Amino acid sequence: MSDKYVAYVGSYTRGDSKGLSIFDFDPQTMKFTLKDVFEINNPSVVHISHDEKFLYCNCDEGVAAFRILKDGSLLLINKANVNGLRPCYMATDKANRYLVTAGYHDGKLTVLRLEEDGSIGGVTDEVFMKGLGSVAGRNYRCHVNCALFTPDEDYLLAVDLGMDQVKIYEFDKDTGKIKLHDILRCELESGPKHMIFSEDGKYAYLTHEDKNYVTQYAYESHHAVFTKLQTISTLPPKYEGINNAITLKLSADGSHLFVTNSGHNSVAIFKLDPETKAMTQVCVLPTSGDYPRDLLVVPGRDSFVCANQESNSLTCFDVNYEGKYIAMTAAPVSIICPTSIRIHKIAQ
Repeated sequence: MSDKYVAYVGSYTRGDSKGLSIFDFDPQTMKFTLKDVFEINNPSVVHISHDEKFLYCNCDEGVAAFRILKDGSLLLINKANVNGLRPCYMATDKANRYLVTAGYHDGKLTVLRLEEDGSIGGVTDEVFMKGLGSVAGRNYRCHVNCALFTPDEDYLLAVDLGMDQVKIYEFDKDTGKIKLHDILRCELESGPKHMIFSEDGKYAYLTHEDKNYVTQYAYESHHAVFTKLQTISTLPPKYEGINNAITLKLSADGSHLFVTNSGHNSVAIFKLDPETKAMTQVCVLPTSGDYPRDLLVVPGRDSFVCANQESNSLTCFDVNYEGKYIAMTAAPVSIICPTSIRIHKIAQ
């Protein structure tokens, strides 16, 4: 019996969009079948807990918690205020005791306690970033684009696009309090965006939205030390148009890295060295959609799905790593303003 999945797609609630769409998803055929829609304001970020029991998303009120039911449907547990503007990114710890959020509009990092039933409790700690950013106009002040735990969860990272920094906070797992430990300073006007760690936790990758490249760092967990190893462009040679390098995802086996280019409207795929995890560009190819905002790596096959925000579509592709090309596997799925996509395996 083949595995069954549901896909959760968060969208800005523009036009007829209702918010959170739930699809039955067959990874063998790459077919999406709309199952249900949960009406909620602007759930542009969707996150599933490590134990796969709960789903969290942002909303105009702050953040919302859902229980994932047996068939993949969602039951709203509660909503909570983050004492600031609607966040743009979120993460949970492995034990599902804390939810952390990043605020682009107000430059805020927030830690909230999670209860045993998955509900969102009160704020345990919070900080509004301060300082004048390096770029006038859009980046004239702090913009926290990403918040995540280090692999050992001893530290919490806040990626600040406006300040061209990644702030490193010591994290108290008992109290949920944070304390500034160090600052990883990036190239000025590079606009650091999203960060992930390699499967072994020894390396980190960071996209830079404004200069369109990915940086690889070696990570030493004892003192949370990042050492820059490599920087590589997410664009093809000689491209001079407008673009933002945004989200990055690892393949299921950790052998390849994907980055979405919003503007160039493409996906950049990099092969990772088995030992050093250094990046080598495989290809940069179009996603057949406008402004690819998020990307889902499909389990069980060399495939991915792009959520194209401005063309109101999901596009599905197989990847031929040796041939250095991608091939569309199905017709685009119509959905208004998709910004985030996650999948959940249904127990059978």
